[in-house]
Amino acid sequence: DWNGIHYKTGMSSKNVGSKELSMNVATIPPGGVAYAHIHDGFELMLYIMSGNVRHEFGPGCRKTIENKAGDFIFIESGVPHEVFNMSDTEPVVAVVARSSADEWDKIIPYDRNSE
Repeated sequence: DWNGIHYKTGMSSKNVGSKELSMNVATIPPGGVAYAHIHDGFELMLYIMSGNVRHEFGPGCRKTIENKAGDFIFIESGVPHEVFNMSDTEPVVAVVARSSADEWDKIIPYDRNSE
């Protein structure tokens, strides 16, 4: 678990020796929040399998977009973002692919009020 998100063990440098990629399944519980953070030096793509999410992103996390099951999401390196499960009863489940095999060492907490 990390930052309010449960991760099913996937593949990364830690278990398959990959050099540039990682992939797993993330679940945000009902009403859950993945608090503001930045991916330092890697990109991320998600496929929402179930649920509805709201991403607040950019400087101060002032921009907003909503996504639902069946949507793809791309997050550039260095973009601050915070993710909200919009349901109080259903989890959000997403396949997550990253362009880093050691992504956990490159996620930086972000203070939304810093900008």
